[in-house]
Amino acid sequence: MAVLTLEPALPAARQSQRGPLTACLCLLLIVMISSSGLVARRNLDTTIPLGAAAVAVGPGGALVEVSAADALVPGTRVLAGMPDSPDLAREQADWLAAGNVPQVSGLDSDLVAMALLDLHVLSLPYGVPVAGWSSPWRYVWPRDSALAASALARTGHTADAERIVGFLQRVQPESGLFQGRYLPDGSGVPDARGVELDGLGWALWATAQLAAELPEKDRTAFVQRHRGLVDRSTKAALGSIDNPSSLPPASADYWEVKEAKPTLATAAVLCAGLEASAELYRVLGDVAASDQAAAGAGRLRAAIGATFGKNGYPRHLGGRSDSTDLGVDFLLPPVGSSVDRTVVHVWEQAPLLMSRPAGGLAPGGSWRRDGVSWTNATASRAMTAAFIGQHDEALARLRWLDQHRTAAGSLPEKVLPNGQPAAVSPLAWTAAAVVITADQLTS
Repeated sequence: MAVLTLEPALPAARQSQRGPLTACLCLLLIVMISSSGLVARRNLDTTIPLGAAAVAVGPGGALVEVSAADALVPGTRVLAGMPDSPDLAREQADWLAAGNVPQVSGLDSDLVAMALLDLHVLSLPYGVPVAGWSSPWRYVWPRDSALAASALARTGHTADAERIVGFLQRVQPESGLFQGRYLPDGSGVPDARGVELDGLGWALWATAQLAAELPEKDRTAFVQRHRGLVDRSTKAALGSIDNPSSLPPASADYWEVKEAKPTLATAAVLCAGLEASAELYRVLGDVAASDQAAAGAGRLRAAIGATFGKNGYPRHLGGRSDSTDLGVDFLLPPVGSSVDRTVVHVWEQAPLLMSRPAGGLAPGGSWRRDGVSWTNATASRAMTAAFIGQHDEALARLRWLDQHRTAAGSLPEKVLPNGQPAAVSPLAWTAAAVVITADQLTS
C-alpha cells in the first residue's frame, strides 16, 4: 500500500504567480517503492477530503482516509504506524545520509533537513523536482529546478543535481529557448505560456553550480556531457542582447505575467548565465568561447547599470525606483558573480518596499498590497544576505521561515497577514533557497 501524507487544508489567499489558483490541498507526498522496484506514481486532486491528515492508496487505487492520530516519523516524510513506513523511513534516511545537512548555528530545528527531504519527494517519480505537488504546480520550471540543482549539489547529492541539468538539456530545443515550464516526464509542455528568456540564464547557472561542487577530476567530463546545453544556451543568450541597447527584449520572468518592457530580473539572470558560461568554457579549455561569453556578460552588466541603474534598479526598464524586486538579488551572489555597492544599497532598502504584515516579503515593491508574504521571495532574500556577508539578516529570515512552516514541517508558498501558512506546500523554490542559504552560513 502506498502512503501519501497530507497536511490540513490551508486557505488559498489569492491567485498564484504561477497561474490560476484553485482551492488546493497543501500536501506532502510520500510514494513508496513497489515490489517490482518501480516508483508507484499516484496523482491526487481536490476530491480527497480537505480535512484528511493522510490518505492511503488501497486496492485498485482507491483513496482511503487515514486517522489523524498518527504522526510523521521524525526526520522523514513518513506517517508513523502505516504499513511499510519503516522501509520508507529507511529510504529517506539513507538518502539524507548520502549527502550532508548543513547545521546552522543559531537555528535549532529540522528546517534544513525537511527542506532537503521535500526536494527529494518532489522529484518523484522522474528524478527532477516539480515546483509543488498540487496540480497547477506539478510541472518543472527551469528557475525552480536550477535552484534545486544548486541546493542538491551543495549538500552532496550530485547525481540528483545532474539529473536536473540533464532534464534541461533534454527538453531544450535547438533554438536554446526554454518554455516557461515542462511536464515532469520531459514529454512536452502543459500549455502555451511560451518562452521565458531567463530560463537560459538559470540553466547555465545551475550547470556551473554543479560543476563547482564536483571534484576537479570529474569536472571536465561533466561539462562535456552537457556541452549541448551550454552551447545552445550561450548562443541564445548572446543573441538576445545582440542589439543596440545590449538588453534582452521583454519576456515573462518569475512574476509569470506577460511583459511589455524588459525586466531587471530577466536581464540579471541572463547576465549571471553568461558569467556562468564563461566559467564552464574555461573548464573545457575553450578560451575563445569563454572570452565571448564573458564579453557578453560584461556588456549586459554595463547596460543594466546604465539603464536600470540610473532609475534605482526598478523592476521594469524606465520604471519607478519603488518597484524594486528580486531582480536586484539576482544581480548579487549567489546568482550574480560580483558585489556592486550601488546594487547592495538598493538591496538594503528593498524591505521597506516589499515587507508584509506577517514579517515576510512580497515578490516586489509594486506587488499588490494584499498583506500576503511569499516564502520564495523571503528565502531568496536570505540567500543573498548570506552571500554578501549579512549573516544576521540571513539567519533572521531563516528563523522566520522556520516559524511559519506548516504543521507537517514544510515550507508553504505564502503566509497570510495573521501568520497562517497558505497555498501550496511544499514549494521547491523556497526549500532550495533555504538549503543554499544554510550551506553558505556554514561554509
